[in-house]
Amino acid sequence: MHRRSLLGLAATGLLGAPAVASAQSGAWPTRGSIRLVAQFPPGGLVDTISRLIAPVMSQALGQTVVVENRAGAGGVIGTDFVAKQPADGYTLLMSHASVHVFSTATMPRLPFHPVTDFTHVGLLVEASNVLLVKADSPFRTLEQYIAAARTRPVRFGSSGIGSAPHLLGAMLSAEANAPNLDHVPYRGSAPAMQDLMANTIESMIDPITTNVRMLQDGTLRALAVSSPQRLPALPNIPTFAELGYAKLTSAQWLGLSAPKGLPQPIVDRLTTLIPSLLTRPELVTRFEELQTLPRNPTLFAGDFVKMMEQQIGEWTAVARQFNIVVT
Repeated sequence: MHRRSLLGLAATGLLGAPAVASAQSGAWPTRGSIRLVAQFPPGGLVDTISRLIAPVMSQALGQTVVVENRAGAGGVIGTDFVAKQPADGYTLLMSHASVHVFSTATMPRLPFHPVTDFTHVGLLVEASNVLLVKADSPFRTLEQYIAAARTRPVRFGSSGIGSAPHLLGAMLSAEANAPNLDHVPYRGSAPAMQDLMANTIESMIDPITTNVRMLQDGTLRALAVSSPQRLPALPNIPTFAELGYAKLTSAQWLGLSAPKGLPQPIVDRLTTLIPSLLTRPELVTRFEELQTLPRNPTLFAGDFVKMMEQQIGEWTAVARQFNIVVT
């Protein structure tokens, strides 16, 4: 039986008092489809996870959930779009640390406030970042990679200036005393991967999610991963921490958010839905395959926001340390 219980709410001020009363009583979704905005291009971390959960949400709600890619400016364009939509439950955001933490840390003039302009419902999954080279690269270990970057330019690609991979690379350069580790920013992970495979750059830092298959089939080699412990599906990849770079322990989270002012009945339904999404067998299997896993316990509402604010403070300090500013 479909659960007609999520993500709809008649738009306050747009459809009139009867619709608002209906929405507040929980009779939603009742109109059209629900859009889940992915603020990065197809093929990356956000798009991949959005397209995994959207059909499961649709089934649970009895209403179509459509993934809508609104890419640009490192995820800022799509995030800003959601911030300015009615809080009616028909526009949701796959919120992402890349925007709500890292862009906040590096962009002094964001067109939205990352906390107060949204209703942050809950955390979904976390993905570690990984330092990648091609399988035929001369770098077989992080030690070899760092040794080279101490004497000559070694380029690493990222999904953009001010992204989590950019900041991690800057930290690695400083911590390892490797001043020739040069950052090459791209407009997303896909073009960076194209240049890595074409030998235009020597390495790339990227979320593990979209790279698991190429690591398992031998197309890519990983020199280190930013998770606290080794990843179960890739046990041969050492962590940065065990190689002596504990400060490079981090993950990029994805959460479910909406415009600010989302009425409490919708928030409650979303809060109820998230655990059921994260425990659905077909999704658990895919999360494990992608090594992009739910946090245990899942963080909701105030706890989610508290984590976000703490990370904003930490990474703002890092951005200032390395003078990483996106204008």
